[in-house]
This record gives sequence, structure tokens and C-alpha cells, in this order.
Amino acid sequence: MKGFRYIAVLALCAMFAMGAKAQPRLQTPEYYLGVHGGVTASSVLFNPSVAYMTPITDACVLGGNGGLVFRLARHKYCHFQMELNYMHRGWATGNDTIAHTYHNLHYIELPILMHLNFGSDLCRWIFNFGPQIGYCVWDESKTIDHPFDWGLAAGTGFYIQTPKAGIYELEVRFNFSFGGVYGTGVTDKYNMASPMDLSVNLGWYFPVRKRVKSEK
Repeated sequence: MKGFRYIAVLALCAMFAMGAKAQPRLQTPEYYLGVHGGVTASSVLFNPSVAYMTPITDACVLGGNGGLVFRLARHKYCHFQMELNYMHRGWATGNDTIAHTYHNLHYIELPILMHLNFGSDLCRWIFNFGPQIGYCVWDESKTIDHPFDWGLAAGTGFYIQTPKAGIYELEVRFNFSFGGVYGTGVTDKYNMASPMDLSVNLGWYFPVRKRVKSEK
């Protein structure tokens, strides 16, 4: 399992490089700065499973997220995107007969993403995917062993580009962590203790440099 994690990240980096190389280059790079944020539903995937974490709706913690975005475009359809985000994560245990216990975790995360977009100049469909690292800066219940986190992020949505007011974007994103909140070694209790979350985000980005025609 651990070997698969590294292979997945390396394959993703190779796809990023090949995808960018195949795209038409812009004569002048584009730069975008912006902000985004939204709501998040998160949980932790345990193996062996933890009691009172089914169904998944009972095991989820609802929270928020937000951050800063930098986007660099050297090619027409394939861009580089880096973010600095705050993310409220966690998991819950309980059911209708047992009171819920919530484990709230607050992370600072750094995703490094490939941003693909297709469509017209006004409205474009987007795909974001790539690795991310994070650190739990506040564990409310003080129960986790490993504050450092790393994994993969993938999202899709669309954006509308206006002539003067910048870009307005809607994205649905899924994050899955390969790092565990508890130890996952041979002698540890869990084989897997991976945070995962689904978020819906709104973003606003403005260009620092306008787009020019791509080279032929």
C-alpha cells in the first residue's frame, strides 16, 4: 500500500510534465491571484473499522475551508496552480442511541495542482488534480498522533471569465490523505487511518497579466 502511494504521486508528476509539454505555448505567461472558500464534509477511513461510524453521514464532520490561490499559465489549456488553504477536517462516532463524539482537526494545506480548462473564452470547464501536503495546527480533542499529512486532490467544475471583474469559479473537490492521523505500522492498531473530504468551493481570481494569442 505504501509503495502504491509513492507510485501514484510519481505518475501524477509525470502526467503533469507530459500534459504541459503537449500544449500550445503562450507568447507571454499569464498570472492569476485570487481567493476561494466553501463548505467541507470530512471523515477518516479506518481499517480495521471503528464502531459507530456507519452510515457515512453519521461519521462526517461539516466544516469550512478557504485560502489563497496563485495560477500560472504558460500553455493554453494546462496551467500550474498553487494554493495555501485552511481546512476544517475531522470525523464523528455515534448513532441514534449513542451520543455523537466529534473529532475536529484544523489544517493548513499546500496543494500543488495541474489545472486543465476547456471551452469558450466566456465559460470554461475545469479539472484540478495533484499532490498536497498539510499540517494539523489545532487538534481540538488532542487525540491524533501524526499532525503531518499528505495526499492527492482532484476537483472539477467551471468558471466564468468577465472582461473587467476577473474569473468566478465553482469547483467540487475530493481530497484523500495517504498519511494517517494514527500510526499505521505493522505493530500499530490500524492499517489505515486516512482523512478524506469533499468540498464545494467558490473562487474569484483576477489576472495580473492578460492573455495573448498562443504560438503556432
